[in-house]
Amino acid sequence: MSLYSRVLVAVDLTEECKLVADRANDIAKVSSADLHLIHVIEPIALSYGGDIPMDVSSVQESITDQTESYIATFSQGYNIPSDHQHLVYGRPEREIHRFAQENEVDCIVVGSHGRHGLALLFGSTANGVLHGAPCDIIAVRVGVQKILKEAV
Repeated sequence: MSLYSRVLVAVDLTEECKLVADRANDIAKVSSADLHLIHVIEPIALSYGGDIPMDVSSVQESITDQTESYIATFSQGYNIPSDHQHLVYGRPEREIHRFAQENEVDCIVVGSHGRHGLALLFGSTANGVLHGAPCDIIAVRVGVQKILKEAV
């Protein structure tokens, strides 16, 4: 019996997301699981409280087009088929939970910067995904290697 059957890697499209995808890919291989990739775009109006005095639909469309292209290219390195690449809109933690529940995901892999104190309260997507997730969560520590290299 495999440990997991459907693994979801949540990526934020930073340089560090490769570390997260590498770990998710390893977990999927060991478990003979399907690997899915998700990226959540927070709509501009949602990010700014919906009080924008101009039409931002063309900007949002451009962001979507660029993100779709990036995800397709990124996914090739992990042999993630197009029907396993998911681009959704909304609050990241909420949409990741919804997707995981609707698609019977049994493991979500996210990156974590290891924030503490107020930084944890005001913006940790990994923390938000952890609380209320319908399945196992694996948080991959990112940014630590960079900090350690700078300290040396």
